Amino acid sequence: MPTAAARRVRIAQALLWITPLLWSSNYVVARLCHGVIAPHVLALGRWTLALAIMLPFAWRGLVRNGAPWRREWRQLLVLGGLGMWVCGAFVYIGGKTTSAINIGLFYAATPVLIAVISARLLGERMTGGQTAGLALALLGVVFVIAKGHIDNLLGVRLSRGDAWIVAAALGWAAYSVLLRVWPSVLGPAERLVVITAGGVIVLLPFTALELLLVDVPGFSLQALGLVVLAALLPGVLSYQAYSYMQRELGAMRAALVLYLGPLYSAFTAWLVLGEPPAWYHAVGALLILPSIYLATRPAPRPAQA
Repeated sequence: MPTAAARRVRIAQALLWITPLLWSSNYVVARLCHGVIAPHVLALGRWTLALAIMLPFAWRGLVRNGAPWRREWRQLLVLGGLGMWVCGAFVYIGGKTTSAINIGLFYAATPVLIAVISARLLGERMTGGQTAGLALALLGVVFVIAKGHIDNLLGVRLSRGDAWIVAAALGWAAYSVLLRVWPSVLGPAERLVVITAGGVIVLLPFTALELLLVDVPGFSLQALGLVVLAALLPGVLSYQAYSYMQRELGAMRAALVLYLGPLYSAFTAWLVLGEPPAWYHAVGALLILPSIYLATRPAPRPAQA
């Protein structure tokens, strides 16, 4: 009978396949938000609503661990700024002036960056299988992004929006590693609530500046719908799942969910936006799916003498 720890690892491994589907809904939000709701307003509304949803469930744990976690406020504020401001509003801003292929390229490199930083700072040593899995997944993602033709990669042109996406990708890498570098007395659910509160605090002044300096769209039911969607799927559910995977699998393996992003996004675009998947998505899937197994399987135990 599996131990409690083994069951938690199995749940985390299952979440590796589910979480990218939740995150892919944010691509739909990013495509639909322009001209409907301003980037910082969307990010602030998303995380304020997410905080309101999560707080009642985490309140008892926060009260029980009150004094210890308050000493972590600086770290939680930094994590909130990275996870909710940089990885939220920056993507919505950059999406206006960059292409999907550029966004995919920058984010495809993030798991490799997380793996390298984790190996240096956290001592998360990569096995041969994990190294092969990372390389195979990166190859699959690049194949999907390039649509099966290398000329598409060679023809990439950088735009002003690329800087925002690069910053968001670097912010996600920093967020992922710092979640592990800075341990907390809180459980994943309670910690995410406090990090979200920190993100809302960071977002407030930037949203105020946006409202003062930019001609933002007025309130509409479509804008409200985007806020609710972003708060629930790529917000509460996906971040809770990612925090759980971080704790059980480590930063390196949890980052593999980013490799599944292009495949799940293609499915979401076909389902919601009517964009059918192409042959290169199938080839990318054949490369990416085995890589998840290679990168998450446990290291072989040394032989007994």
